Amino acid sequence: MTFQPVMTLDALWIGEMIACSVGDKRVLLINIDGNIHAYADVCPHMRTPLSKGSLEGAVLTCATHGWVFDVRSGKGINPAQTCLTRFPVLVEGSDVLVDIEQSSIER
Repeated sequence: MTFQPVMTLDALWIGEMIACSVGDKRVLLINIDGNIHAYADVCPHMRTPLSKGSLEGAVLTCATHGWVFDVRSGKGINPAQTCLTRFPVLVEGSDVLVDIEQSSIER
């Protein structure tokens, strides 16, 4: 695994999401209750950037057609059969690192 530094923890507050570039990929970082989650910044439906959507608690809603995801797992809420592409996250001290080479999709 090749973890790359992306930002510091103080740049991503609890309940906040931030899109950034990691290598050649757009990644959406989300802080839920102090746990950092990283996903491809793209809705699996129409490829809209998820960073343009809304985050309420642990629920992310895509801005284009309202698809809804649980950001703790990446699994779809509506529609339930979909999910987000997840990247491993490592927090070292105050640094957030992401490995874009090891993506996964949990069904």
